[in-house]
Amino acid sequence: MNQVVRAARGIGWYFRELMGDNAYRNYLASWRRTHPSADGCDVGTGNGPMTEREFWRARTDDQDANPGPRCC
Repeated sequence: MNQVVRAARGIGWYFRELMGDNAYRNYLASWRRTHPSADGCDVGTGNGPMTEREFWRARTDDQDANPGPRCC
């Protein structure tokens, strides 16, 4: 049973990574690694990490400005 749960979690992780659902979480983790002294409480103030809404807006704007290969 433990192996089934582990496999299901791995498959879930794979699809979240593939679809980009973990992008904001990965951004926050990266931000915390590069700003170890900040506590992250000032999200969206310009001194801390972007809010999730700001992150997705910036990501969409970047994709529109720099279109890469797309499948559809």
